[in-house]
Amino acid sequence: MKKHFLFPNKFKKLGWILFVPSFIASLFISFSNLNIDNYWIVKVFAFTETGIMSPNNYFSVIKNSIVDEVLLYNLIIGGLLIGFSKLKIEDEFTSKIRYESLVWATYLNYGLILFFTIFVYGLSYLNVLFFNTFTLLLFFIIRFHYLIYKLNKTSNDDE
Repeated sequence: MKKHFLFPNKFKKLGWILFVPSFIASLFISFSNLNIDNYWIVKVFAFTETGIMSPNNYFSVIKNSIVDEVLLYNLIIGGLLIGFSKLKIEDEFTSKIRYESLVWATYLNYGLILFFTIFVYGLSYLNVLFFNTFTLLLFFIIRFHYLIYKLNKTSNDDE
């Protein structure tokens, strides 16, 4: 018997609660050029930290705004919970759709990375890398749920 390493269905709701507000906030911050470095400043442990015009500090406690870290954490955890929580009815065909959607999302994501690597430079490329940390999950979620929607719509039309 194959083991499917999926979360229980009830985790999907928590995933949406984490993902959607963080996604909206990330888009707003990114496209409005809002400076979040002065919000939610706390002391954090850093493996390494380089300040402007200063040497590397290793294994130190620094003061840092953690807004971007919290948003990214919520995006990734939320995306994982949405994408990899069981559906109410989970069967072999659903597993096939899940697998094909993941492969498709991986191809699309890395195709976009290659495209942006050629045509985007400087600090704008850092935005590309930031968004890339969760776009694979986003593409997977969109494609998987779209195909499940189409499947359900087709089966409902047959009745």
